[in-house]
Amino acid sequence: MKINEVLVGPVLTEKATNLAKNQTYMFEVHLKASKPQIKTAVEKLFPVKVAKVRLFIRKGKVKKVGRRMKAKKTSSQKLAYVKLREGKLDLFPQT
Repeated sequence: MKINEVLVGPVLTEKATNLAKNQTYMFEVHLKASKPQIKTAVEKLFPVKVAKVRLFIRKGKVKKVGRRMKAKKTSSQKLAYVKLREGKLDLFPQT
């Protein structure tokens, strides 16, 4: 898997911004990505050193959509908590 395919994008939620204060950043990653692949992708895309990677899979849900309330399944997501050893990411702009 290529480096640019591993990371889908950063997660910008209230929980993610609170974790960023402790040098832990949250990314949505490819479902088949492993911890070593995520670590190398973050270290090559950003000038930082990664200390730890934790993974979490958010299961897809069945939701009722449309006028006839048909059941549709949302896709699952894999999220990665990336703890940095040194350096800082500028994912959240300061106002």
